[in-house]
Amino acid sequence: MIISHKHKFIFIKTEKTAGTSMEIALSGICGEEDIITPISPKDEVVRGDLGYKVAQNHHLPFSRYTRLDWVRLLVKQERLRFYNHMPASDIQEYIAPAIWDSYFKFCFERNPWDKLISWYYWVGDEKTYPTIKEFIVSGKAGQVRGFELYTKGGILAVDKVYQLENKEAALQDISQRLGLKEVLQLPSYKAKSGARKDKRPYRAILTSEEAELISTIFAREIRYFGYTY
Repeated sequence: MIISHKHKFIFIKTEKTAGTSMEIALSGICGEEDIITPISPKDEVVRGDLGYKVAQNHHLPFSRYTRLDWVRLLVKQERLRFYNHMPASDIQEYIAPAIWDSYFKFCFERNPWDKLISWYYWVGDEKTYPTIKEFIVSGKAGQVRGFELYTKGGILAVDKVYQLENKEAALQDISQRLGLKEVLQLPSYKAKSGARKDKRPYRAILTSEEAELISTIFAREIRYFGYTY
């Protein structure tokens, strides 16, 4: 998650939507005062090697603490932080209303059938659940975070949800909105553990029953963005 005061944007990071790559790319244009939440140690190394900003300024400001937050601080002796995959509703609670209202807030979504396959391999439960159907029935399929991160009460809480399938057009639009001289480029680096092993198109992987189950789990995303199988 990134809050850039330099370019006046808020990036909400969803899961299995190239979020880390996008976060690394955006870190390259961030300033000293911008809020950048930590990512995995390996990815922080990538970010640093590129000469980009790494995690910084991610403690929540005391001025935004509630009474309950102060109690938690006294009990746990730990400051609250902005964090990876933080919901838009929580971000809004801890920043000034003027910032939330005026900054460009965006994130990415992905075709749910394709997204589910990536989530299946990312979780790494192929041995526990040899088939995708077993994985879905277990309840873990619905644990991938997306819709609830960029909505509030079922209503969009961000200005723009880009679709990963239109990544190049999205990068151009984001770059134009932020007034960048060059179009953002996602970094190319070795895939992390948990990367998708089956590279076939999702229609070649899923059975009709699995596809139908996925369409039920992700009915909100399908309705909002017009995804079709």
